[in-house]
Amino acid sequence: MKKVLPHALVLMALLALPMAGCSKKQTVDTEDDSGVSEVTNEDISSGRADSDSENAMGLRTIYFPFDSSDIVGSEKESIMNNVRIMKENSSLRVQIEGHCDERGGIQYNLALGERRAAAVARAMIAGGVAKDRIATISMGKEKPVAFGSNEDAWAKNRRGNFVITEK
Repeated sequence: MKKVLPHALVLMALLALPMAGCSKKQTVDTEDDSGVSEVTNEDISSGRADSDSENAMGLRTIYFPFDSSDIVGSEKESIMNNVRIMKENSSLRVQIEGHCDERGGIQYNLALGERRAAAVARAMIAGGVAKDRIATISMGKEKPVAFGSNEDAWAKNRRGNFVITEK
């Protein structure tokens, strides 16, 4: 019996080899079928990006420094532009989406996105837009407008984006 067992194991291994040769080989598709395309500066300025730098009503996206919800520099002018548009269109209601770049954890970026959306909403309300015309939501890092792990892409993704909910 002791001599038969090793021979049986060898025989089973030899029989299994042809079966492995008959199995279907897996193929790997090297084409990018994710449906994700790179967004360029031209796409953003022409309004072809998922999250427009300016929407159909002329409301501008507000961009933020790294790890910050402070509205700085020319972004204050964009806020004033958006306040003007909201005042000129009294029935207009918006949702402000707070976005982050890919760095940081999910929970951290959701909280930062909420702070960004809230900062934009506070600035709009301080400019004279009624609070009940503005809603906020955080998208965290889940909806980037630019793809890539570089400063240019990250800067485009750190934003407060206006979505018109009612005209």
